[in-house]
Amino acid sequence: MEKLVETDDPGAGLASVVALRRLADRIEDSQVEQAMRAGWSWSDVAEVLGVTRQAVHKKHAKRLIAAGVALRRR
Repeated sequence: MEKLVETDDPGAGLASVVALRRLADRIEDSQVEQAMRAGWSWSDVAEVLGVTRQAVHKKHAKRLIAAGVALRRR
């Protein structure tokens, strides 16, 4: 397996994983919000993310409502 992180310190490598996950979550939040503001449906977003509509709704609906995003029913 190719070494992706140039460190022999597992702690540093794992810290990198955590940082990347947090960054990916922030990017996902931003892009889902942008898509919903543009009129995308939950199904549209879910298809691109490769998850179910229910999973996207569960993860993002509460935050989007709090942000004042008008959500489509379907």
